[in-house]
Formats: sequence, C-alpha cells, structure tokens
Amino acid sequence: MTSTEAGGVTGTQDKDYNLIWYVEACLSNALRLETYIEDAERGKDTEVADLFRKAQADSRKGAELGKDLLRRRLSGG
Repeated sequence: MTSTEAGGVTGTQDKDYNLIWYVEACLSNALRLETYIEDAERGKDTEVADLFRKAQADSRKGAELGKDLLRRRLSGG
C-alpha cells in the first residue's frame, strides 16, 4: 500500500472510502456483538453481557453518525 493512493485505483477518494469503511466496520461490529451478548447471556454472565450491550450501542451510534455524514457528503450538502 502506498501513501499516494487518493482514489486513482478505487475511483473513490480516500476520505470517502474511509468513511464508507468506518460505517461498515461499526455495523459489522454491532452484529458481531449480538453473538457475544447471546453467549454471555447463555453463560449467565450479566456483567459481560452489559459491557457488550454498551459497546454495541456505541457501534450503532458510530454507524449512525457516519451514515449521516456520508449522506450529507453524497448529496452535496
């Protein structure tokens, strides 16, 4: 990977690509954490389940913030 890629290879500027990646990573993390929450609940470990719920809420919030920013940028606003 070079430090000069600015969208020439992907057709998407780095800053936009990075924002898209960030939203996907947050959403993917929220989904993965659902499995972890279920595992903790099966093991009757409410402390860990609560931690994962908080992390999941943070991931959802990050995704929403990223989607809002992406929406504004793609609409030209």
